[in-house]
Amino acid sequence: MRLGGLALLAALAGCEKAAPPALLRPDDPQVVAQGAAIYAARCASCHGARLEGQPNWRERDASGRLPAPPHDASGHTWHHPDQVLFDITKYGVAQAAHLPDYVTAMPKYEGVLADAEIVAVLSWIKAQWPAKIRAQQDEVTRQHTK
Repeated sequence: MRLGGLALLAALAGCEKAAPPALLRPDDPQVVAQGAAIYAARCASCHGARLEGQPNWRERDASGRLPAPPHDASGHTWHHPDQVLFDITKYGVAQAAHLPDYVTAMPKYEGVLADAEIVAVLSWIKAQWPAKIRAQQDEVTRQHTK
């Protein structure tokens, strides 16, 4: 009976929900290289080749939309956990933020890029951040996945 109880406990321990691993892979050279190519083709025209974003990105333009923000350390991208960045990229800001009336020039990439390609782009972006910013974003992600 005692061995059966230990086996049951061991099996149940495997059922506990573990914290998911970080989604982004900025230390994987193959993923980062793929992300660099996709970013150059799909994102750089708005967010800048050096992640600098568009001028006056905090001010709405004549159409009421915010310009593309920077994804470098000067922006706010790193303030968000991995999953939120993924959701914004895949589903768009309005759906990811639950703001159905939010208007943006940022396209949704669902059906355009595979999930692994979205992860690659975001991983490349993260790989460009200074170590301190990366560590801060890692902590934001850890807090979000608890």
